[in-house]
Amino acid sequence: MAENERYSLSWTREQDKAFENALATLPEGCSDQLKRIAMAVPGKTNNELIHHYQLLLHDVQNIEAGLVPLPCYPYSPDQHVGQSHGDSWIRRRRAFKDQERRKGITWTEEEHRLFLLGLETFGKGDWRSISRNFVISRTPTQVASHAQKFFNRLNSTNKERRRTSIHDITIASGGDSSAGSHGIASQ
Repeated sequence: MAENERYSLSWTREQDKAFENALATLPEGCSDQLKRIAMAVPGKTNNELIHHYQLLLHDVQNIEAGLVPLPCYPYSPDQHVGQSHGDSWIRRRRAFKDQERRKGITWTEEEHRLFLLGLETFGKGDWRSISRNFVISRTPTQVASHAQKFFNRLNSTNKERRRTSIHDITIASGGDSSAGSHGIASQ
């Protein structure tokens, strides 16, 4: 076994991560840098820390010089052996963009009623609290978007010519009240 391999086995993954985090968070040119790293990585001597740092620098230099090939992570069962990394990356990027453009999942009546209860409790604008405490199946951004559509629907002037919508439900307790003077609609 080579010296570097034997040396790397003496470092646990947690110690390695603590070392890297300490390096990343310390200000450049800090006079007590080694002392601070030693505090972040208990059980290692100053010589071990210096040696680990030198190995890390050597690895970074090799990567930047193009001497270390990028790993080929498996993407999908239809990916062929020998396919270049660039092709794999492009395919993953396209799949991600397709997901971004995908339409969202429609809100259920139950989610809308929970939204209304959250709105009564936390008020307009506290979408994070409504998401965390009432509509836990939705993100704060989704709750904010839903609220925007809900309030636009409440303030709409042409109520006779529109289709029915989940946003017509304006009280959390049930029923199909329109934007009158009950519940949230009057706020």
